[in-house]
Amino acid sequence: MELLIILLALLVILIVTSVRIVPQAHVFVIERLGAYLATWKVGLHIKIPLIDRVAKRVSLKEKVIDFDPQPVITKDNVTMQIDTVVYFQITDAKLFAYGIEQPIVAIENLTATTLRNIIGDLELDETLTSRDVINTRMRTILDEATDAWGIKVNRVEVKNIMPPKDIQEAMEKQMRAERERRQAILRAEGEKKSAILVAEGQKESTILNAEAEKMAAIRKAEGEAEAILKVQEATARGIRMIREAEPNKQVIALKSLDALVSVADGQATKIIIPSDIQNIAGLVTSIGELLKSPDGNLNSPLLVQQENPKTDNVKKTENNSE
Repeated sequence: MELLIILLALLVILIVTSVRIVPQAHVFVIERLGAYLATWKVGLHIKIPLIDRVAKRVSLKEKVIDFDPQPVITKDNVTMQIDTVVYFQITDAKLFAYGIEQPIVAIENLTATTLRNIIGDLELDETLTSRDVINTRMRTILDEATDAWGIKVNRVEVKNIMPPKDIQEAMEKQMRAERERRQAILRAEGEKKSAILVAEGQKESTILNAEAEKMAAIRKAEGEAEAILKVQEATARGIRMIREAEPNKQVIALKSLDALVSVADGQATKIIIPSDIQNIAGLVTSIGELLKSPDGNLNSPLLVQQENPKTDNVKKTENNSE
């Protein structure tokens, strides 16, 4: 009975160990008597005890490998350190299990040699500005080389490019000088634009001032012309009213005497009057002729008196103001 129980226990153990469940994103490589048999995918599988075995468990997830910095030499003989990151995925479990021993080490060495070949064709400046070109060329080369191993390289990224210290200092000085040059250019352009704006402002101000002075002169001239016109109209109106009134010689003589009275009431200390009061009649006659003339010109010859030696004597009277 004890032997039977032991046999039954061994049988149960063999049956339990023969049942395999493959999880998601994994595959099992199965060998029978040492030879490749099949690749189990996700699900429940049963193998023959003591004959079949799981040779390799393979994950189909994308993996990331961050390699240590590798020394490389550029075309212009500058030694620098570059580290890369490789993203790959296993697509064929059989090739991955039997294609190469230590595939991760193989990928690392292949990445280093490929990087040296690519950087050797580039100068320092091109290396620093051509990361996309380096990444694309490395991915293409690695993907072709690892295809026989059942590995697909999805991306290759240059993580860091570390030139020597003296090169870094020279690059920093060059960058600082370039920034100072750009700053000087921007400052000069700003000053230029400011000067242009100031000149344009002064120009517009001068033009506006000239236009204002022009308009003021025009308005002033128009005002003076209008005033002269008004005076002329008033004078013509006054002359017309006098003509319509038809004053006689007696009225004109009285008005002349009123004017002389007004003159005598002034502040003048000396008054010159005609010695012969009869000259007033001649003055009245001249004014009458003026009013009868059609143009009403005060400079008419009718106002010009002929010189009379007898009437040209004037009497000067001095009024001593007290």
